Amino acid sequence: MSAGKPNTQVEFEIYANATDLNHAAVSLTGFPGTDNHSFTWELGSENPRDRFAFYFRLRVFQLSPKGCCAIELRFNNNQKPPDQKIVEFCIKAPLADFDRLGAMFTTFSRLEDLTMEWTVSSAE
Repeated sequence: MSAGKPNTQVEFEIYANATDLNHAAVSLTGFPGTDNHSFTWELGSENPRDRFAFYFRLRVFQLSPKGCCAIELRFNNNQKPPDQKIVEFCIKAPLADFDRLGAMFTTFSRLEDLTMEWTVSSAE
């Protein structure tokens, strides 16, 4: 996965299956269903006792009732310093962009394409 905004760019690997993608698709299509609704998709754990290779969180939440939302990304490679890499940032976007992201996850979960690219107010 590659993600970024001005002055913040990250590239990392996550391992998920089509069911995870489809669950995200269903949750994001028509987002938000109610005021103050949020969606969180987590893979792995940051708890050292769980011994996961990585932790990934994608959270989408509403900023205003008028349709502005944000996506929060957090990645932790669960390594010890000096190999540790942790990144977390948010990207604001209009509500329609998250509905479009849900539709893109639906298509991508069919596993017919190798890549998916989502950008704010534009998708390929």
